[in-house]
Amino acid sequence: SMMPSVPGTQLDRVVAIVNDDLILDSDVNEELRLQAFDPYRTASENIDNARAIERLINRALILQQIKLQPMEEPSDAAVNKQIDQLRRDIPACARYRCETQEGWDHFLTDHGFTEATFFVRWKERMTVLAFVEDRFQMGINITPQQIKDYYDKTLLPEYERQHAPAPKFDTISSQIREVL
Repeated sequence: SMMPSVPGTQLDRVVAIVNDDLILDSDVNEELRLQAFDPYRTASENIDNARAIERLINRALILQQIKLQPMEEPSDAAVNKQIDQLRRDIPACARYRCETQEGWDHFLTDHGFTEATFFVRWKERMTVLAFVEDRFQMGINITPQQIKDYYDKTLLPEYERQHAPAPKFDTISSQIREVL
């Protein structure tokens, strides 16, 4: 029998299955919304649906790996420290005044997060990155020059374009390394 459809409710479609984990439309949507919290990439590097799905599949695989080989999660203090840095570095945060609780809440709400849901998502992201770095460190060779070039040629112009003060190079070189 057909389910009666309630006006305004969106069925959450399954877009991929990774072993037993479902990736839903809403996950893709969230992944796209999360881009607003990535100050160290440029708008031109924004991802589309297909790329978001690919990322989510990779993340699901890594999280499944982590379950099998548990590793230390980043502490809440470490997560909060990164989030504080984001509040200073996200270009749009200048307009929202994210350094105030009210401004930050407003920015989160406008991108479909609460403080709690964002914290969980960011912690997971840090966990995945730590796992990847731990496993693949040997194979990754990023030179200080590549990091500096990205800062000078990609980041600075982007902050200028958005009329936002750019973070100091030495405070974010490790984030740039992540991006690269």
